[in-house]
Amino acid sequence: MSLSVENLLFQYPGVPVLRDISFDLPAGDFLGLLGPNGSGKSTLLRLLDRILLPQKGSITLNGLSLSAYSRRDLARRIAYVPQDTLWVFPYTVLEVVLMGRSPHVGRSGFENQNDLDIARQMMRLTDIDHLADKLITAISGGERQRVLIARALSQQPEILLLDEPNAHLDISHQVEIFRILQEQNEQHKLTIVSVSHDLNLAAAFSKRTLLLGEGGTDGSTIFALGQPKDVLTQSNIEQVYKTPVLVDQLPASSTLRISLLPLASRRELRRSGE
Repeated sequence: MSLSVENLLFQYPGVPVLRDISFDLPAGDFLGLLGPNGSGKSTLLRLLDRILLPQKGSITLNGLSLSAYSRRDLARRIAYVPQDTLWVFPYTVLEVVLMGRSPHVGRSGFENQNDLDIARQMMRLTDIDHLADKLITAISGGERQRVLIARALSQQPEILLLDEPNAHLDISHQVEIFRILQEQNEQHKLTIVSVSHDLNLAAAFSKRTLLLGEGGTDGSTIFALGQPKDVLTQSNIEQVYKTPVLVDQLPASSTLRISLLPLASRRELRRSGE
């Protein structure tokens, strides 16, 4: 299932965010969506899930406009994981994960054994099966993040949109979640778009990276799009983030490594651009 974005424009009242955004997301892609704060990463994800509507341009899924799909049909194809969710009602973790099966339940409106089996499978996959009977309001932020990912995977979507899936997670779970996503991408052909502020994780796991920022071609807020090695260059990162970095490779590996330089060098970089 492929997705195409053409000439997208979106702005909040008086605040332009995304301009002339065009790219294709082929089936089986793993796209890392990067950029500084305020560059429109989360906004673009919401547009791709039709939570927001563009002021100009189009988004098509398999050649059809997103507006051609009912909300239920779209939820069978696209799952969205926000950074976090405010929970008012004290659902159990299992109940929250089962919510991911909502687009697939029959007319009865009740989950069956197959739905329960899928939910429990995704809970084991994300290492939260031991939390099944815990209240979503009584677990940590990192645990809630894994619950949201398990809920999205329970939808069995063809496209998965994630807004900082590593938010609130400790180091081991950050890497493990990205390994799970990579496995779903490679073995189950799940198409993934993942927003991240961690350039190293994006470089290690993404097939392609899209860097948002000012200075793109013809005024577009896409600064660069391509393989991580071509996008996450020292020059590109320093231009977009206004911060000096060192870009090299991990020892005995082709994986990029991006390292921050001291604050003094950051001041020098800003002075050199004046």
